[in-house]
Amino acid sequence: MSIKSILKAMEILYICLIVFAAISGSALADPDPLQDLCVADLASGVKVNGYPCKDPANVTGADFYYEGLANAIVPNNTFGVATSIAFITQVPGINTLGLSLARADFAPGGLVPPHTHPRATEIIFLLEGALNVSFITTSNVVISQTVQKGGVFVFPKGLVHFLKNISNKPAAIIAAFDSQLPGTYVWSLSLFGAKIPKDVLADTFQITTDEVQNIRSKLFPTP
Repeated sequence: MSIKSILKAMEILYICLIVFAAISGSALADPDPLQDLCVADLASGVKVNGYPCKDPANVTGADFYYEGLANAIVPNNTFGVATSIAFITQVPGINTLGLSLARADFAPGGLVPPHTHPRATEIIFLLEGALNVSFITTSNVVISQTVQKGGVFVFPKGLVHFLKNISNKPAAIIAAFDSQLPGTYVWSLSLFGAKIPKDVLADTFQITTDEVQNIRSKLFPTP
């Protein structure tokens, strides 16, 4: 094989590697770890994409263990849902591992309102009860399913979704995410809780500024 042919083959291989790296990187919620473990040093003041690693000499089993999802929590809020999380802030050992868990307990009729997780796909397992779950595509198509005890449902990364208890009994789920910090953006709370000018919200939703204030007072009642 001539030098010219070898160089041409190397050029094609290089391009293929770049394309593969771009595709692989875009498919991952979090980057892959580069060591066996990197327990998060939550007390560190260093700012990185994630958390810096704790000294391996100080790592213990407790860094990988958490009991906070074991017990149900009685909801005491407007939406009738209580959430417990097992993210990196609760389980430092998941730093760089690209996963996390949460639990949600629903009162009868309880609702997890439309929200997104910008950094993760979510999969839920229904511990008890019956839920109607839905996500909305970017074409404004609603994909819905009734989930019974023992059922599993997946919410694609970044898409708006919601969950509602359709029974007259409590319900509970375990949710898994492919990110150590999936992020949660509850649309109603974010839009009406942030300091967005009333006229912008009024024009967006085709309502009056008085109605904007009324919605805000219901979502964020003054004690």
